[in-house]
Amino acid sequence: MEAAFFSMMYLSSDLPYFRYIMTSFFVKPWLFFLSIVMLLQTSTLAQSRPEIRVSLLTCTPGDELYSLFGHTAIRITDSSAATDVVYNYGTFNFDDKNFYLKFVQGKLNYFVSADDFETFKYQYQVTNRGITEQVLMLSSSEKIALHNFLRENLNEENRYYQYDFFFNNCTTKIRDILLKMKSPPPHLPAVMPITTRFRQAIHAYLDKGQQPWSKLGIDILLGAKTDRVMTASDQQFLPDNLMKSLDSSRNNGIVQSSQNLYQLEPIVKNTGWFSPMVFFASWLLLMIVLQITAKEKWPVLIGGLDGLLFFLTGFLGIVLILMWVATDHSMTKDNYNLLWAIPSHILISFFINSRKKWVKMYWLFTSIAGILLLTAWAFLPQQLNIALISFVVLLTYRAFIRYKHI
Repeated sequence: MEAAFFSMMYLSSDLPYFRYIMTSFFVKPWLFFLSIVMLLQTSTLAQSRPEIRVSLLTCTPGDELYSLFGHTAIRITDSSAATDVVYNYGTFNFDDKNFYLKFVQGKLNYFVSADDFETFKYQYQVTNRGITEQVLMLSSSEKIALHNFLRENLNEENRYYQYDFFFNNCTTKIRDILLKMKSPPPHLPAVMPITTRFRQAIHAYLDKGQQPWSKLGIDILLGAKTDRVMTASDQQFLPDNLMKSLDSSRNNGIVQSSQNLYQLEPIVKNTGWFSPMVFFASWLLLMIVLQITAKEKWPVLIGGLDGLLFFLTGFLGIVLILMWVATDHSMTKDNYNLLWAIPSHILISFFINSRKKWVKMYWLFTSIAGILLLTAWAFLPQQLNIALISFVVLLTYRAFIRYKHI
């Protein structure tokens, strides 16, 4: 009671007014209680700081691969300063020196940038990408601390961070900031089944976006660690998942309200027929037909196609080795695609027509390895892209033909 009394005395910050209140207690008691109510309202207003509003912006996926998983940003609206700013941790610079090398190595720095809200909104609206806004419940001190932190991050010495698609991206950065600023931090539950793996989560977006070739490339580059079951925190690397987690926070609700900022135009996507599965199956069929009908007529052509097949496969194997040992990408390690993309295939491609004993044994080894891989396909610790079955059959078939004819 004593603490509350002195708190009201401090909040008034007007000693004559405080004396007036105390005098009114003895002269007009009703006026005293009215003054107390006014002081409490002033205290509540000071704590809530209605002139500052903090909200999370979750943007729907786009058509390009870089935008296929959506985006997260944070909006700070300060009506007293007439500012409406969006802080975006998904910015990178194409003009950065050695941009592509840094990107491949996993050493590319992203940075936080600030845009006027209407400019940010326009960029997404013209590309028919939606924005969901969640207004967050934060105290006055939390809003101020968050606002100051974001502005401090805009400084050149603070704005950069090393990007990681799964663990340190535009969404996880904002998630971590909110958990740091909100006291006590909200418990963000899982919003996907508890057995969901990283690869399954990104497959859902790739399938919805009708990106079979991107799905193939990602499945080839990402190793067995991508097949680990995600924790609730892991799931929040995806913008939609963070949005849903905030809505479902249990111990300390943080979302005050939520709304879609504008209507999207309906789009009908046409599914292309030329998928990786069609391509590899057609390649396999072509080589079978050529082997049956033209092995005597066009041996040079068939040899050239075999050489190209094993050269490209071996080259890909070297790339996968480099992605494993020479980059900072955590998810490209332990890659079981190396069971078919064997780097030494690049060497054997120059000995396609050789009749040396070691070459014959190499073809035998490749044939056996291919058969074993196809047999164990469903039991591997890593989920391999199903379209690759036809490709592995092709490699195995061509290796066996080469072994048989030496």
